[in-house]
Amino acid sequence: MDRLTRWGLAIAILAVVGATAAVVAPTAAGQTLVVSDAETGENLLEIPVEDGDEVTLAYTHSVEKTPIEDVYVIEETTLQMDRMVFRSHGAGLPSDEAIEQTDEGYVVSSDERYEDLGVVPGEIAGHELVVGDDRYDLVERSDGPVVLSVTDTAASNSKTGLEHLKWTHDTR
Repeated sequence: MDRLTRWGLAIAILAVVGATAAVVAPTAAGQTLVVSDAETGENLLEIPVEDGDEVTLAYTHSVEKTPIEDVYVIEETTLQMDRMVFRSHGAGLPSDEAIEQTDEGYVVSSDERYEDLGVVPGEIAGHELVVGDDRYDLVERSDGPVVLSVTDTAASNSKTGLEHLKWTHDTR
């Protein structure tokens, strides 16, 4: 093999390695928030997230008819409930907890952690999942109970190759 051919081969290999790194590197670290059907296990949503990201379950209280936000923080492969924010105080809302009144409304802090968080999206409540600037209508996307969980993308990469690139994320 002559010198020019070796240089060409080396450049081609570097180009392939560089292109592969560009595709894999942005998603190699981090986590994925997964919303799956509680009965079938089918993934309905897969959203890239990172430690510290806030995930909000927003819905309307069935009796008070006021908005409620359950705010969770991504911590490795768990959802840590940070706070519940509500605008009125009535039936079914926390009463034995320390309640702080802020500009957001009434706030109850929490530090409960969930590996799997079950939600039953309902028409009256209008459950939505909010991640960053994106809102996802859980009622529209499901036919019943769903489970929210966080998977470690890096661990998934080592087991499943490039399947992590098949996001079903959209911003309807």
